[in-house]
Amino acid sequence: MNHFLSSVLLAAAALVAAPCLAQLPMAQPAGPQQSGQIGAVAPAANGPIRAPDEGTIQSQNIFEVQPDASSEPGYREQTNGQRARVQPGNNAPMWRQVAAGATGYSSLPPSQAPEAGNLIQGFVDYPFMRETNAGEGWRQVRNRWILPYGAALLGIVVLALALFFVAKGPLGHRHPESQRKFERFTPFERAAHWSNAFAFVVLAVSGLVMAFGKFFLLPVLGLTITGWLAYALKYVHNFMGPLFAVSLALIVVIFIKDNIATLADFRWLTRLGGLLGDEQVPSHRFNAGEKGLFWWGITLPGIVVVGSGLVLDKLIPGVGELRGQMQLAHMLHASLALWMVALIIGHIYMGTIGMRGAYRAMKTGYVTEGWAMEHHRLWAEDIRAGRIPAQRSSEVPPAPERPTAPLQA
Repeated sequence: MNHFLSSVLLAAAALVAAPCLAQLPMAQPAGPQQSGQIGAVAPAANGPIRAPDEGTIQSQNIFEVQPDASSEPGYREQTNGQRARVQPGNNAPMWRQVAAGATGYSSLPPSQAPEAGNLIQGFVDYPFMRETNAGEGWRQVRNRWILPYGAALLGIVVLALALFFVAKGPLGHRHPESQRKFERFTPFERAAHWSNAFAFVVLAVSGLVMAFGKFFLLPVLGLTITGWLAYALKYVHNFMGPLFAVSLALIVVIFIKDNIATLADFRWLTRLGGLLGDEQVPSHRFNAGEKGLFWWGITLPGIVVVGSGLVLDKLIPGVGELRGQMQLAHMLHASLALWMVALIIGHIYMGTIGMRGAYRAMKTGYVTEGWAMEHHRLWAEDIRAGRIPAQRSSEVPPAPERPTAPLQA
């Protein structure tokens, strides 16, 4: 046992002393002495340590390295091979090229993966932003422009409508149901409208949750429920898109002839549709505000939103394979979708609580003659003159409601 303990102690002492012994200067063999004694060895001189020659390995504390730390000429233009001569394993030149958007080699065919050799996109210079790579530029556009300004737009619209309702209340007057009925919307027109409205509301709600859910749902529902909700709504959003596209096409075909601008629309605009007075400006079947919504709030942005949505879903052959295409499609899709939501909020307001009789017109398809004369006088006069039929579909019009006689005591 004593021999074993002695061996252990000697081994431990050797391990402790080894680093110290390694620091001692080694004796250098000297040439033969003048006296002729062969094999005599002179002790090594403790001279100053020489700097390593050019081309030997250099080192530097990685915590002290700065972007401009190296003073070597052409440092940033070096290749991996050139840098490896002084710092083997330093791949900074390669990653510098990657960050600059250089395209490397990939065994995948370009037809299947056109950007497989490109890890980081090249630099772009978006307005009001510093120059950066395209991926970071897209992220900044989304987080600094689309989301905050889109949310502000929606908030301003809702606040403005609330103030307008408090100040003006519902527009229009009540008209007796016993009056003559004019068919304003046929059953087919109403079916197309409600299909488009249903699809749009679902798309708007799901899109707003995916865009803003982390701000107003995550603190309330938590990470798990919010994540699963956004995940499910993403598929609802994708499957509801085709219904919106088809119903949008029907809406455009059905209503385009009545949404062409006329001279009466310019008069309507000069008086802001009667908002500054107590009477509405005469208009045809649709006034200038409704025509503006048709073109600038539904048709034109709707076409771009549908097209960009198809690109994001990769449903258009040959389009959407590049990151730049997807980024552009997303920015157009999100921006115009928020624009449409803001205008449709105003449309929903005017079609429900903002104007008396408007919701009933789209629900039943009919309006009273008094309502038509008040809100769309030129259209009502055309019907009275026989230029437009009062009944355009084969649906049986509702019979006028007769006023009930007061009960006798």
